[in-house]
Amino acid sequence: MKNRLKEKYDKSIVSDLMGKYKYKSVMEVPKLEKIVVNIGAGDASANSKLLEAAMHDLEAITGQKPVATKAKKAIAGFKLRQGQAIGCKVTLRGDNMYNFLDKLISITLPRVRDFRGISNKSFDGRGNYTLGLTEQLIFSEINYDDVVKVRGMDIVFVTTAKTNEEAHDLLKGFGLPFKN
Repeated sequence: MKNRLKEKYDKSIVSDLMGKYKYKSVMEVPKLEKIVVNIGAGDASANSKLLEAAMHDLEAITGQKPVATKAKKAIAGFKLRQGQAIGCKVTLRGDNMYNFLDKLISITLPRVRDFRGISNKSFDGRGNYTLGLTEQLIFSEINYDDVVKVRGMDIVFVTTAKTNEEAHDLLKGFGLPFKN
């Protein structure tokens, strides 16, 4: 069984992008490579239970086991040592990536209060897009009573696009609700 968004990419998005950007080969058409979901838990240095709770939430949201991210440098002002766990992340590829994207577009983003679309300005210049969410409660898998602390998260869409415009058209084709 093929994913709905994967079929949409194969049937309509590829042909739309080939027509617009005049690619010579189907292999030139940008595609979604991976989605990285990251939760920062800097306060976990004082209490390790906070990191465990963030990892549990991230696993519930993505359906994949997260990896703890560690500090690269020691920063005395933040009471941070090198190698200390300060967050967690999950890298989604293949069917898991398309399932997460489908859930994000059709279920999660419409649940955000006063939602008017996502920003057009969060591209990095190389065709990657970063979306910041303020709380994990907008995901239906998270039970409000089980939340230890409300946390934000970053969702990074890594594409093979060369420019921001190509990446924007690719993500818009998948149905991400950009502001007008």
